[in-house]
Amino acid sequence: MANISRWFFNLFLKSNCPLCQRPTGEIVCTYCQKQIQSCQSQNPAEFWRGDLPLFGWGNYQGTVKRSIAALKYENQPELAQPLGTWLGKAWQQSPPVRGKLAIVPIPMHPEKQKQRGFNQAELLAVSFCRLTGYKLRSTALSRVRETTAQFSLSVQAREQNLQGAFQVTTSGQKLREPVLLLDDIYTTGATARSAKAVLEAAGISVVGIIALATTKKV
Repeated sequence: MANISRWFFNLFLKSNCPLCQRPTGEIVCTYCQKQIQSCQSQNPAEFWRGDLPLFGWGNYQGTVKRSIAALKYENQPELAQPLGTWLGKAWQQSPPVRGKLAIVPIPMHPEKQKQRGFNQAELLAVSFCRLTGYKLRSTALSRVRETTAQFSLSVQAREQNLQGAFQVTTSGQKLREPVLLLDDIYTTGATARSAKAVLEAAGISVVGIIALATTKKV
């Protein structure tokens, strides 16, 4: 958590929008905020059904796609604060489930997280939980096997790629609340299904997954 605190402290020292470099007194300038929010789904709970219900804040396109890329690959972790907050506000406006939930961000392999310096899903979850009041359980699940990048694989290959990738930790075994998984992007759902299967095998209920952006279509 020390790294997360440092990232969020550093954001207050920045004066330019990380997406367009316009001077701004906020993390993201007003123009880019409007561009991001234009990608928000009118019904984030549209796919809240089936074996793995999905709550997707917006479509993976335009400035949302650009924001996620900047967050992950351009060392702009401060973007997680507004993005996670908007995700939380959308959930509060139309929560598909109520009651106590434990938020478990999809973990990264330790080596990959060391290279990046942070887990973007965890940073989004920090802001999401700060707004919603849910308990963040970022150490409940660990990624014990490094996997090939999912975007280059077929649907079947993605499932195979993730076999044995996750493990419930000692702290995760103590979970009593139902779990809501959280990730930055939802595509085929292979990662979320793999994480869900491991948690449920340990007797932990998973109600669904919440994601900032999704490529899923009707």
